[in-house]
Amino acid sequence: MGSILTLVGAIAERDALRAAGRRVVFTNGHFDLLHVGHLDYLEKARALGDALFLGLNGDTSTRRLKGVGRPLVPAAERARLLAALEPISAVIVFEDDTADGLLRALQPDVYVKGGDYAHKVLPERLTVEAYGGQVALIDYLPDHSTSALIARIRALP
Repeated sequence: MGSILTLVGAIAERDALRAAGRRVVFTNGHFDLLHVGHLDYLEKARALGDALFLGLNGDTSTRRLKGVGRPLVPAAERARLLAALEPISAVIVFEDDTADGLLRALQPDVYVKGGDYAHKVLPERLTVEAYGGQVALIDYLPDHSTSALIARIRALP
């Protein structure tokens, strides 16, 4: 089971992992309404290293980026659910629009995002490349998204 950490705690944990020769992977997102597509993505991300740190957009940034009515699940609950998943080593809640600050501080070996960024600008790419990290894009499980799940719920009679 993973931990919910502050940035200072995450840096200390990263230092311990690196001292043991372990490879640190990082991803980030909202993870509102956790579903099997999220789990598939996180399992694939974790397979790229020895520990998976997850930057979780907090309530304020989720509202700002996703719009009115989001998040559906508060950050504290999302963090607890995610930390309980086997692939996750640590969850760090943050309120910025991008994970640049976390990436500069943690400098993971691998930064993972969804394959939808193959044809879009990944805002954090320059940050990761500047410290010598690797960017990996992972395909999503088809037909599994929070937006699609919300649409199905809204369509219920």
